[in-house]
This record gives sequence, C-alpha cells and structure tokens, in this order.
Amino acid sequence: MKILTPADLSHQNITSATEAVALLQKLYDEAVNFLNNHFNTAMVEGAPSERIRAFYPEVRIVTTSYAQVDTRLSFGHVSNPGTYTTTVTRPKLFANYLTQQIDLLIANHNQPVQIGYSQTPMPVHFAVANNSKMTVPQEGAAEFALRDFFDVPDLATTNDDIVNGTYAPIDGVKPLAPFTAQRIDYSLARLAHYTATDPEHFQNHILFTNYQFYVSEFEFYARKQLNNSETGYTAFVSTGNSIITKSDGKIKDFGQMPQMPTYHLKRADGSGITLVNIGVGPSNAKTATDHIAVLRPHAWLMVGHCAGLRNSQALGDFVLGHAYLREDHVLDNDLPPWVPIPALAEIQIALEQAVADVTKLKGYELKRIMRTGTVASYDDRNWELRDQHGPIQRLSQSRAIALDMESATIAANGYRFRIPYGTLLCVSDKPLHGELKLPGMASDFYKTQVSRHLMIGIQAMEHIRTIPLERIHSRKLRSFDETAFL
Repeated sequence: MKILTPADLSHQNITSATEAVALLQKLYDEAVNFLNNHFNTAMVEGAPSERIRAFYPEVRIVTTSYAQVDTRLSFGHVSNPGTYTTTVTRPKLFANYLTQQIDLLIANHNQPVQIGYSQTPMPVHFAVANNSKMTVPQEGAAEFALRDFFDVPDLATTNDDIVNGTYAPIDGVKPLAPFTAQRIDYSLARLAHYTATDPEHFQNHILFTNYQFYVSEFEFYARKQLNNSETGYTAFVSTGNSIITKSDGKIKDFGQMPQMPTYHLKRADGSGITLVNIGVGPSNAKTATDHIAVLRPHAWLMVGHCAGLRNSQALGDFVLGHAYLREDHVLDNDLPPWVPIPALAEIQIALEQAVADVTKLKGYELKRIMRTGTVASYDDRNWELRDQHGPIQRLSQSRAIALDMESATIAANGYRFRIPYGTLLCVSDKPLHGELKLPGMASDFYKTQVSRHLMIGIQAMEHIRTIPLERIHSRKLRSFDETAFL
C-alpha cells in the first residue's frame, strides 16, 4: 500500500538552542496536524486509499572528538565520539527542558545539533490527544481497521531500556535522552487518566503522600500563598483541572475522585510544587513515578505515614530516610534489590533543616522528635499477622527504624530515573509495641506533628528550588554511559 506522509524535510544544522526548539515545534505541529486532518476525514468519509503516516521530530548530534568537558557537570555532554539522537514530542510542554539541554550540548561540544524528522512513526492516538474535540474509537468501533491505515501505539518499542541500562544501539546510534517520544506520550496519557490533571500543570518539585489529610493542608497553604504576590506562586490547580488564582477562588467539584488525586501550586517558570496522593501500596508508588518521571522533575519527596519500629519512638515522631530495605518487590525486574539506593546530601540537608525550622528544634534537641535511618518498605500491609520471626529478624538486622509500603519504591525509581529523591515520614503507629493504627489513639502531639509535616516538605522543596540544577542532579545518579540529557 502506498504511504502518504508530510513533506520530508532534510535535517538542518542549528547552533542556537532556541532556534532548535522552534524548529522541533514546527515539525511536530506539522506532523500532528497532518494526522489529525487525515484521521478526521477518515472518520467522516471512511477508510483512506493510502496508509497515513507521520514521524516524530528528532534531535541529533554527531561527534568525532574525545574533547574534555567540565566533568563536575553530570549531564549536558556525550562521553564518546559517535552519533546520538532522541525523538521529541510535545516541544511546547518541554520547551524549557529542551532549550537547556540542547544549549549545553552545543556549548560543550562546540558544534551544531541536527533537527529533522526521525524514522519513528507517530501513533495517531497521541496526535489526536492534542485535540480535545477528537477521540480515537476503540478497536472495532470504526468502519475499518484503524491499524491498517494509521500507526497505533507499539508496546514492543515503548519501554524503559534506556534508563534500565539494557538498550542496544541500532546501527551504532546511541540515545541522547532517557526516554523516547513514544514512551513520553504513553506516560502523558496515563498521567491525565490517573491524576485527573493535565501534564502541563505539573511542577518541578513533587511531593508524594499516602494520607488524604495533607491535601486539605496543601490547599490551605496554597490559598495563603496566592494572597501574597511576593511568593511567586500564580495558581492552584485541583483535580479536573480546576484553576484558581486568588485566595478566595472557588474550586469546581470534580465528582468521583481519580485513583491518584493531584494538586499543583504553580509558578510561572514551573518551579512550583505538585502534591500527589498516591494512596497505599508500592504498586501505586511505582505507577505514579513511572509516569511523572518523563516530565523530568528536579526532585521528588515522600511525606507519608509509617510504622515506628523502635520503642523509643512516639506517635508523631519524624523519620528521615537514609537507606532503604526494599521488600516491596515491584521494581525487582528493573532494578535488582542488591542495587544500593544512596542518600543524596543536598536532599537530606534540605529535609533536616526544614524540620529544624518548622519545629524550632536544633542540634541535639532535634533528636527528641526525629531519627535518621533505614526505612523498610513491604508489599504486604498486614505483615504483622504472619509469623513475625522472619520479618522482625530482617528488620533488626537492617537496623530499620520505620516501615511503610511506598518510600523505597519512590526512592528506587528516583534512582532509576535519575531524579533526586528523599523521604520524611511521620510515625502513625507502633505495631511491634502494641500501638496499632486504631481510632482514638492519636495524641495531641501526633495531631500537631501531622499538621507540621506537610509544611516541612514544602519548606524543603522551597529550599531545593534555590539549589543550582548542576548541584541537585548528583553524579551519584549517573551510570557509566549516560545520556547527555537529564
């Protein structure tokens, strides 16, 4: 069957990151409009007479030199001579990221990048996603087989091989970025489904929680910030993309809550804070981080509840995770449990300083309410009901001081996706010492600490925002042969 495609422009050499992103946007729009127009015609007039195909645009750089770059920087350069490329989607959404990464690439290698169409077809589903008035019918609903005339998502080529370190270069061409365009489009669609907010609302600093109480506190804090123009916050977005820009704005009732309700306190440059209520369990934690990772946030933190494992702890005490006992198992196939998940100094310092600032305790006094140590994450919420000898022995041998179901997953996926991570938990029960999570057991101290907990996470993020990108993205997170893009 004959294939109909947009005009095939040859790659252009570009020496300006801004011009490169502008050309990526032009090519992307051309491909999307081409697919949308032909798809809309097919839905009205029936099957087209030719196969309709458009391609993702790409960024390419070809280097022939081993020229040394500033090795203090963990990104922005390729390590060896060769051809490196990445497909691109939604250039407008990723404009700041693309501009920054391409600019570093051009500067560090003192040569242009090449911009043009790739050989990767764009699935019609992802092109149509740009138009809220159009939808792709389910398989069999149209009068013709959609995949006979249009490209559809291909899970055989939508994977995490690059970030997992298992990618095999094709014809010697190496990846330039951690995710391909199709992998990104896949996650953007899932994010909108799971969180009931559009990807463009997500900010660069992500807070994860497993407790609904924090949502109310976050909205309360957000409204106060919108009342003060000096904070830099411009809007608060709730589920269903309900947006307010004033402290007394009314949030529309979205009705049924999504699986992972998400809220965004926005800044104009994207450096605000997003709160995701992932609920309970490592599967939810993996799902959320798998998809948010494609947005390339600057940091994510877990601020949730945990079981305290030491008799010296009290309800409401804080736990600053410094290591992780991974018994959640959801990432075993992607990141084996023997891989250590290191603590990141900048994140740890930001969290500890935030605890001190909010609680007004410093130095040795801070130990009264906060411990630093190993957090164990289990995949069984009712682990206490089994024979406890095995679990307790492992918890003791690992020196664990807290147990939950999400923190190790979030930290491990941060490590896997090269996104700075951290954990600050609040003790909500002590199952090994008879204090179960039952109604009426929370003390006034516990209630006070819970109300402080979110503020500590927010304050830590506001400090992290001030850390230069080249410092927050630690070389600890980079492997032997890394992509140039973060």
